[in-house]
Amino acid sequence: MALKHGRGVAAINYPTGMNLGGDPSQALVHSTPTGNFMVSLSSVDLGQGLKQVMAQICAETIGVPTECVTIDTADTDTGPHCMGTFASRGTHRVGNAVVEAAREARQVMLEVAAEELEVNASDLDTDGEGNIHVKGAPQKSISIFDTALAAHFKQGRSISGRGMFLVQRSYPDTETGAMKPATCYAHACVVADVEVDDETGEITVQSVKNVYEVGRALNPKMVEQQLVGGSWMGISHALYETTEPYYPKRAHGGTDFNQYLMPGPGDLAETETYVLERPSSDGPYGAKGPGEMCANPQIPALANAIYDAVGVRIDTMPITPERILRAIKAKAAVGEGRTE
Repeated sequence: MALKHGRGVAAINYPTGMNLGGDPSQALVHSTPTGNFMVSLSSVDLGQGLKQVMAQICAETIGVPTECVTIDTADTDTGPHCMGTFASRGTHRVGNAVVEAAREARQVMLEVAAEELEVNASDLDTDGEGNIHVKGAPQKSISIFDTALAAHFKQGRSISGRGMFLVQRSYPDTETGAMKPATCYAHACVVADVEVDDETGEITVQSVKNVYEVGRALNPKMVEQQLVGGSWMGISHALYETTEPYYPKRAHGGTDFNQYLMPGPGDLAETETYVLERPSSDGPYGAKGPGEMCANPQIPALANAIYDAVGVRIDTMPITPERILRAIKAKAAVGEGRTE
């Protein structure tokens, strides 16, 4: 009996959003009298940072600092329509809607500023710090604060914009079944190293190396946090989590989350994460959806690593020591010509 080392590799591609029935999202953007901007959405931030990224996208499009943008996710009764926060669609679908709404609001803002400066709107640009100036003549300028005041109290205009991004429904070909399930795909590859005790079936994950291609990382630190957290989740799905008991009777299952098995900090492997940026042609500033795929490739990578270590293929999660031992014994019995 010995500790056996194994290495497993898994690669995936992951669709951003879905369009089996169409995949729309809408956004509304308007300025306050003080030159800040409100973005109204029905898209929920689940903790992945949707509000921060949408604020960045709006600010970049309008040409203001990110801190001048507030995201109001409200609810589906009061906000514009959104299909929902799922299918890794938030950044891509909602971000595109925000871009469209912010572009419309920016155009109105420049028109208001143009009237105040007595120039053409096409001659104006923003400096990203809260000012609008004439191209090539930065000394001739007006603050966005003063522009918003002029719009509300002098010109009687609303600096606002509406945006909608819709992926048209894809219908399968009646002959082949071929269709276009997504407009862009993110990619990942994971290499996992494990140590398996072939006497007890105990698994120790020694290291996990994750490589993700996410389009463009609009907020690199948030992307890194999401990928590292996803790697932890993938390991947990593969080796720990289950709503079913490990033994034949359901009565042996956990009764609450205090008894729900998950890896703690001491169970985490050495983890390396690398991000590749290949901007998507139809994503907001090149972004794709890294969300759900963060926790996907670790599962087959660990299964492959266990197979490499002890030569048994486990296809039921979680991959527990008991299941590994049963598989090892079954393999040995077959090798000896016995049946159980």
